[in-house]
Amino acid sequence: MLDLKTSTLLANPATLIANGAAHIIHNDEKLEAYTNALFQLTALENPSRSQLEAIELLTLRVERDEETYYPIPPADAVSVVRFLLEQQDLTQRDLIPEFGSESAVSMFLAKQQKFTLQQVQKLSAPFKLPADVFIQSR
Repeated sequence: MLDLKTSTLLANPATLIANGAAHIIHNDEKLEAYTNALFQLTALENPSRSQLEAIELLTLRVERDEETYYPIPPADAVSVVRFLLEQQDLTQRDLIPEFGSESAVSMFLAKQQKFTLQQVQKLSAPFKLPADVFIQSR
């Protein structure tokens, strides 16, 4: 449970900065409180200098905590390509120029064949994504 001092400071994040810095987030309740305070600040039309500093600080705190405790695992190349096909309403046939044949596309999507460097380069351009999106690091 949040103590009264933390609750009071988060109610006015600019005061939080004026009185020091945000504390390390150690639990979901504090993460939620910091996130809510950040949303309130970013909704302001003309934030003051201390409010802008509070936004920056809270953003760093919340991002660090989420990356540490709730990491998003990297997607494998097949999942990325399937997502792009779905989002752009494309079919396997639309990828023939990048893969060379419909059977090569099918084998890739069935995880029977891996990307070649040339395929990665060809896919990067039309989707406007860096090549590393398609290359899963181990």
